[in-house]
Amino acid sequence: MTTKQNTGYDVGSIQALEGIEHVRKRPGMYVGGTDIKALHHLVYEVVDNAIDEALAGFCTSINITIHSDSSVSVEDNGRGIPVGPHPSKKDAKGKPMETVDVAMTVIGAGGKFDGSGYKVSGGLHGVGVSAVNALSEWMTTEIKRDGKRWRQEYKRGVPQGAIQQIGKTDKSDSGTRQTFKFDKQIFVEDIDYRFDTLVQRFREMAFVTRGVTIKFVDERHNREMTFYFEGGITSFVRYLNRNRENLHSVMYVEKEVETIGIEAAIQYTDAYTESVYSFANTINTIDGGTHLTGLRSSLTRVINDYARKNSLLKDSDPNFSGDDTREGLTAIVSVKHPNPQFESQTKVKLMNPEVQTYVTQVVSDAFGTFLEENPQAAKAIIAKCLTSARARDAARKARDLVIRKSALESLTLPGKLADCSARDSSKTELYIVEGDSAGGSAKQGRDRHFQAILPLRGKIMNTERARLDKILSSNEIKALISALGTGIGDNFDIEGLRYGRVIIMTDADVDGSHIRTLLLTFFFRYMPQLIEDGHLYIAQPPLYRIAFKNQVKYAYSDKEKDKILKELGEKASLQRYKGLGEMNPSQLWDTTMNPEHRTLLLVTIEDAANSDRTFDMLMGDAVDPRRKFIQTHARAVRNLDV
Repeated sequence: MTTKQNTGYDVGSIQALEGIEHVRKRPGMYVGGTDIKALHHLVYEVVDNAIDEALAGFCTSINITIHSDSSVSVEDNGRGIPVGPHPSKKDAKGKPMETVDVAMTVIGAGGKFDGSGYKVSGGLHGVGVSAVNALSEWMTTEIKRDGKRWRQEYKRGVPQGAIQQIGKTDKSDSGTRQTFKFDKQIFVEDIDYRFDTLVQRFREMAFVTRGVTIKFVDERHNREMTFYFEGGITSFVRYLNRNRENLHSVMYVEKEVETIGIEAAIQYTDAYTESVYSFANTINTIDGGTHLTGLRSSLTRVINDYARKNSLLKDSDPNFSGDDTREGLTAIVSVKHPNPQFESQTKVKLMNPEVQTYVTQVVSDAFGTFLEENPQAAKAIIAKCLTSARARDAARKARDLVIRKSALESLTLPGKLADCSARDSSKTELYIVEGDSAGGSAKQGRDRHFQAILPLRGKIMNTERARLDKILSSNEIKALISALGTGIGDNFDIEGLRYGRVIIMTDADVDGSHIRTLLLTFFFRYMPQLIEDGHLYIAQPPLYRIAFKNQVKYAYSDKEKDKILKELGEKASLQRYKGLGEMNPSQLWDTTMNPEHRTLLLVTIEDAANSDRTFDMLMGDAVDPRRKFIQTHARAVRNLDV
């Protein structure tokens, strides 16, 4: 029986939160939350405004600086925000608001709605910079325009008095500089900006905004990068393929259809997977959308038409599938739309239906002409598709032997799997463990109710250098696929996943690192949704056991070891774990498997293009890039057993 409580629900309970208040109360609606991803989103929103000035043809230089106190400055040489009384927006007293304050504090304000200020823009919701202002402890806006320099200051989105003229400048000198510091009342976690994450975003922006210089300085760590790509997305494709064998030169097309600008760059390589990325108004639409669908469908249709027309496909052969025509494909599609429709404020998927039609039309015409004018390239592409089709057929047959039809059927589970008793996948875990000895300790130390153990014997196949049919001949990979229950390739279904957490647990040595990398390569290439949906983790076993009298402590890093030794004194005994098998079951449980004490690292794909290139460089056939990477980063290596 439920009891009703008097919660005082009356007219006073209905809150009408105004702009800034609403942003601070519901940051997830505007920047996606309060985690590190949302923190970076603050920077993206401000930089997007500068990029919009570049798209409008008024900005050639953007400087981004993270200062030592983690405040951020974004400066452009665009037109500068207009200064003066706003023609229609009034303040609480009925007086015209300052236009800069309107832009910086009013949700839904901006020069991007009627098409007069910007033809195309990434920041279309009118919430970008005002949301950043609302979620910042303080923000300062500096403007150079019409020979004058202006400055306005805000605290948590509230203007601190009237805008001030702080000097004069040359009439040809214009632009905006925004400086802000994220508010720790909102972003309460212990987080800060990641240089590498921001570098990837700015590199992408420079690729798709041809001819703009983007300079990024991190004063916290004394690092800086500058990007300028005259070749635009053609340079992007070359960058992605620099460790691969190319089948032909980059095919590039640029065309405007019904005020929508369309660009595509396409190149096939000897790789076994596809690397295709889509952008709308310079924003990386990581979930694709209509522009990506148009690109893929046009390539499949053009290749099939060419192959039939030139008798490269027999009458008895079926048409190539989309999967066949995408193997080894590297492509970028970028559209600039005056009125894009995104799935959400974080702009991860483009929804405009007309874009698919226009992209299909533009890419079909250009790629069809390219194949006709480059018959050698056409034959190489179609030979690649034929090999892919045959391998896919072989893989389909092999896959039928591997995949369980449902998560409830356990008859095909591998014999080496020590399963758990629970069947609720939201509560279960699978530990993928290196070696039988560690597997034995893990099986004895685990909680059998919700933890399953799958020991792998030796190193699995390098899936970066093999097609799916060959991969499925590996007993270790077959056991892994069977245990997970999702299937693979065309039949992959995340709904079949038997374990909510899939945890890689390997030794803290060179072999353990290699096995971990091989497993990560497999998941990234063949089960990326496992990573995207937050199911893949890496266990963190301790490096040291430190004992003194009746005290036993574990250290997970050299820094932690030194701290514990200092606390316990020099007489403490120190044991360095080189493998999981050196721990008895209770030690393994206490340190690495017990949810109350363990540390797990969540595997994420923050930047798919960079991850793609990194896996290709580390695990692919080209030796020189790998050698250079090792030589460059050798001094930064920690915990390397020699």
